Amino acid sequence: MRSLVLLLALMALGGCMKVSDMGEEVRDQMSDVGLLDHSNTTRTLSIRLQPDSFIFIGQGAFIPPGKGPQPLQNAVAEEAFKSFIEYFPLVRRAQGPLGLEDAIAEARSVGADYVLYTRFARTDDRIGNSDNWYDEQALDRLGLDSGVVQMMLIETSTRYLIDTARIKSRGGLLTFYDNSPQDLLAAPMREYARSLLGMSK
Repeated sequence: MRSLVLLLALMALGGCMKVSDMGEEVRDQMSDVGLLDHSNTTRTLSIRLQPDSFIFIGQGAFIPPGKGPQPLQNAVAEEAFKSFIEYFPLVRRAQGPLGLEDAIAEARSVGADYVLYTRFARTDDRIGNSDNWYDEQALDRLGLDSGVVQMMLIETSTRYLIDTARIKSRGGLLTFYDNSPQDLLAAPMREYARSLLGMSK
């Protein structure tokens, strides 16, 4: 009898919502309660770019305040490149950290329409594996990684700032093992790239 009730309940839910939507809703709920990685992106504008826009991605050399080992110097630019290349076929990335003026100059030299200039504003790389524990050996350093990334989208020819974004992310209890703050950026970077094309989730 119990299995019949459960089957009927699942069929009723299935009629109201697609399985993929149910999965997305469950993931969102698990993220909100801290079981999975969570991020929040704040934008100043909701502009859209053409799909054939040529975007040059750079990262500042700023070293963010925070505890634990520092992220790789070009980690944000690399994660942005991996996400943006899925949606914008014309994307280039700087080979290393650059100042803003250098990033704009390099973007102009390759003919890019826009510069996406990024940096970590804050990171907290907590102990997430045995190597981290061996290095730090501090109980108060156990926990979930977190970070804040700032981004500016600048039109190369006019130097006009057309958008700014801030991504605040934290790890989840089920996903913190062997992670670092840069590992939390893939999903919000993809979401930002999609939003620039006007695509919903």
